Amino acid sequence: MQVQIGISNHHVHLTKEDFEILFGVGKTLDNIKDLKQPGQYASAFKVDIKTEKNTIKGLRILGPLRSYTQVEISKTDSYILGINPPVRESGNLKQASTITIVGPNGELTKPCAIIANRHIHIDHKTREELGLIDIDEVKVSIGGEKGVTLEHVSIKEQEPSYFEMHLDTDDANSSLTKQDDFATIIKY
Repeated sequence: MQVQIGISNHHVHLTKEDFEILFGVGKTLDNIKDLKQPGQYASAFKVDIKTEKNTIKGLRILGPLRSYTQVEISKTDSYILGINPPVRESGNLKQASTITIVGPNGELTKPCAIIANRHIHIDHKTREELGLIDIDEVKVSIGGEKGVTLEHVSIKEQEPSYFEMHLDTDDANSSLTKQDDFATIIKY
């Protein structure tokens, strides 16, 4: 079973209220590029994130606006910022690290920084065809000069969905993986 790989750089998801704090009332989140996952897109809007230790500039806001504000970073980013965010599924902010998000019109500080878990986006029909219905986690093998087998890759079923595995930049860099490479799914 082959799955295409998408590499996810650090980015931010915002609520409407937080977007207005950072960019001003009356602004709307624009779409400059559709992402592969249906309905999701990159916007032109960017923010900086900071802690007492350091700042990382220019994190892109992804749309659409959500019911929660979340900053997705890598472990490498966490060292730069001096925080220790948990590995979580998107939307699970339990024990998220506190971070300050800075926009051109304001800033806000809240516990919203996580390291996104490795996951495979899949719709029900594809999940059924691949025999993954009762499976919540798989291993994934990535070939190449620095090939690796990654454990604890969660299955994220949603409709509609583009069949793709998401890795953060640390996971991708460790195996010299590039955007749109392929990996092999291995059932436990």
